[in-house]
Amino acid sequence: MPFTKLGLSDPLLRAIADAGYTTPSPIQLQAIPAVLNGHDLLAAAQTGTGKTAGFALPILHRLSQHNYGANRPVRVLILTPTRELAAQVGESVSQYGAHLHPRLKTEVVFGGVKINPQMMRLRGGVDVLVATPGRLLDLVGQNAVKLDKVETLVLDEADRMLDMGFIRDIRKIIALLPKKRQNLLFSATFSEDIRKLTTGLLVNPIKIEVAARNTAAETVEQLAYLCNKANKAELLCHLIKTNDWQQVLVFTSTKHGANRLTEKLNKINIKAAAIHGNKSQGARTSALSGFKAGEIRVLVATDVAARGIDIALLPYVINYELPRSPADYVHRIGRTGRAGEEGQAISLVSHDEVGALRQVEKLIGKAIKREQIAGFEQAAVAPPMPPESPRAPRPPRNNSQARKPSGNAKPKPKT
Repeated sequence: MPFTKLGLSDPLLRAIADAGYTTPSPIQLQAIPAVLNGHDLLAAAQTGTGKTAGFALPILHRLSQHNYGANRPVRVLILTPTRELAAQVGESVSQYGAHLHPRLKTEVVFGGVKINPQMMRLRGGVDVLVATPGRLLDLVGQNAVKLDKVETLVLDEADRMLDMGFIRDIRKIIALLPKKRQNLLFSATFSEDIRKLTTGLLVNPIKIEVAARNTAAETVEQLAYLCNKANKAELLCHLIKTNDWQQVLVFTSTKHGANRLTEKLNKINIKAAAIHGNKSQGARTSALSGFKAGEIRVLVATDVAARGIDIALLPYVINYELPRSPADYVHRIGRTGRAGEEGQAISLVSHDEVGALRQVEKLIGKAIKREQIAGFEQAAVAPPMPPESPRAPRPPRNNSQARKPSGNAKPKPKT
């Protein structure tokens, strides 16, 4: 069925054509009519299935039918787990609404940047607000935004928001909304926590599941290279250079590990940048922009920071270290093989990660092909890791730098 048969307005159909979409994806085919008809929605959809258009297009259609003019209360609230995803969703909403007249106003707010510019932008009112939970509550506390006119609430990547501990913030936000509203919940996986959240939130929802739960896209080729932990960096460099990969997303388990790997890659002239929670928003935006533009060859990311990375033809995702949660594996490799395109997901698996690989296989319901590369074969027994170079000691503080304990402060116990 073409987009023209789904009931969307002509300005939205023009935006769809501008975006290069020809036929609706399965999630769009099911979600658009449901949202247009005002139903609540519970959708299990992998990253890269077109779910943003699946909710944004019908929401914009409904909003454009009743314009508030100069008085712009927040009518649509979209909550996302990370800054990157918030920015990506906001960009998509603006793109889809480009031909609407009068134009609807969309704003994106998230933490990690100064709050005052966001407060100023909200003063003129906003139709669609895309936000991370913590910053939204900060703005509510500053009386910079009111949520009593919200008509539609979208929880995007709800599973990730719960994983990140946002459940209390989400419940606080829901308490500020009108009781009568439309609720749309999108999640890559359905956990017991997600089911608890939907109880009392969704009213007779239409349920959509466009792919088997906890599975990767069929267009993603999955492969595991068995290796020794000490040789992972060297193996990664070998793969990138030998195969002449030009755009590679690499996942590490820690921020410190991301920084170290980035340094190693840059030292051998593989241009790389790290993106994680300790990086400033400016540094994260710059790294992501450079990666999308092809100026940065390798983007090294942690799980949380990678949410919102949306590159249409990203060919390679590398698990430098397997994630602690098998479900995060699905999230990671969902960065490639999007919208029916082919992609390759490679995991570098050391001795201590074989069990984690089996857990991933159990979750996705299929075996992942294992291979070894000549010169980087995994030893029969895990060899001892070489000791890390000691970090340079910090210079001693002078008296003016030393912190003075308050009168009531108790000394911290040494650990």
